[in-house]
Amino acid sequence: MVPGVSAATGRDRAVLAFDDRQYTVAELDALAGGMAGTLVRRGVRTGDRVALMSSNRPEFVVALRAIWRIGAAVVLISPSWKHAEVAHALTLTAPVLGVGDQPLLAELLPTVHFDDPSAGLPGASEATGNVQGASEATGNVPGASEATGDTWPPAAPESDALFVFSSGTTGMPKAVRHTHRGFATAIRHWRDALGLTAADRMQIMTPPSHILGLLNIATVLDTGGWLRLHRRFDIATMLAHIESDRITIEMAVAPIALAIAAHPDLESYDLSSLRYIMWCATPVTKTVADAVTERVGVQWVSAYGASELPVIACCPIGAARLDTVGKPVSGVTVRISAAGEIEVRSDSAMAGYLPEAETGSVFADGWYRTGDIGHLDEDGWLHITDRLKEMIKVRGFQVAPAEVEAALHAHPAVADCAVFGIPDPADGEAIVAAVTGQAVPESGLIDWVGARLASYKKPRRVVFVDEIPRLPSGKVLRRVLRDRYARRAVSS
Repeated sequence: MVPGVSAATGRDRAVLAFDDRQYTVAELDALAGGMAGTLVRRGVRTGDRVALMSSNRPEFVVALRAIWRIGAAVVLISPSWKHAEVAHALTLTAPVLGVGDQPLLAELLPTVHFDDPSAGLPGASEATGNVQGASEATGNVPGASEATGDTWPPAAPESDALFVFSSGTTGMPKAVRHTHRGFATAIRHWRDALGLTAADRMQIMTPPSHILGLLNIATVLDTGGWLRLHRRFDIATMLAHIESDRITIEMAVAPIALAIAAHPDLESYDLSSLRYIMWCATPVTKTVADAVTERVGVQWVSAYGASELPVIACCPIGAARLDTVGKPVSGVTVRISAAGEIEVRSDSAMAGYLPEAETGSVFADGWYRTGDIGHLDEDGWLHITDRLKEMIKVRGFQVAPAEVEAALHAHPAVADCAVFGIPDPADGEAIVAAVTGQAVPESGLIDWVGARLASYKKPRRVVFVDEIPRLPSGKVLRRVLRDRYARRAVSS
């Protein structure tokens, strides 16, 4: 399954934009063919895994298509990760080669850098219809006998397509494994939920290494729509391109939604092309959504998913209710366990985790246990009220308290610590660390974690306490700490 564009839309139609450059289907295919040839020459074979660690750029899309074209699986590494996080991910998934633009990856794995001319890669930023390397990508490909150009044998539906990362119960990230069949199903579910057609236009400012960014890219290209990639999020750039590119669907995690609502000149932009703005990854802040609607008339839609099962529920287009995450999408079945946990069954569910021992804890008779507490009302709307898991969700990214605690424990001034999340209007949740030991500046401990883990895993606050409340088993009573912190905030 290689996301592409149906022949009916025309191979010479532009489908991807970046800065002032646009790419047609034919150009993307030629670029992917050239890169596929490079990967094969570097020893990648059908069934291998290739690590992809990249900033937002068109080469990410090209690499994704090239890896899938030769029947290999993509291991998505976040460019925000530090050395220990990347090293753990590579040990867990054992890729044979790296591809991307991050020097850190090349320190740990033989890597083809996008911008290295000696690698023989077709540079996407200078692509033309006659792409260097494309001709070399034909024929003599191990595992793809007699394949030439666009006739590479399709990957087996049940073979691995994708590894993304979610937090493990031990604190280190675990790899979420998706097959070609499963991810193709997720794309179909997302297209149907969005009401997406080839006439739609979208822009991506979220990291493509996260399941949401990847799913948006793959779904738009598979449907035949038009997509603009941005290097990073910038609210003025976003609003300007909604106007100039006539964007029809905008994706917004909480920080983006807040930035839209707070923009002083929002009314000066022509946002009339938008069919709706989709709020993802964190619960909707209704006052923020309502403020945007009142100012410019754009409606909001909310959706719910996970790295393990990308699309669970979505509000019906044109009939959204922002007090819920919507109704289960077609092809997804939701039930509520006796404990109130939301459980889901779908062909789009992951094939399992690496390490494999983690998989059994989240599946019960074929039902994926989300770790979220909620209920279905009498009309079938799904409501989320709490989380069974201890994971902290920051800007859509799951953060394991144990991972942050391990970083803090390495500081010589920290005797004991515990990490928990508190509600935050911008990020969904903010990380707070309770620490015992030698008194040191709060900023010093925050920077200590930031030097070892991704920036979104840094504590927002560090509070010094007399003791960390624990059960006799040693389990941290995070709810006690959270309640104490709340009382302290109220009294201060």
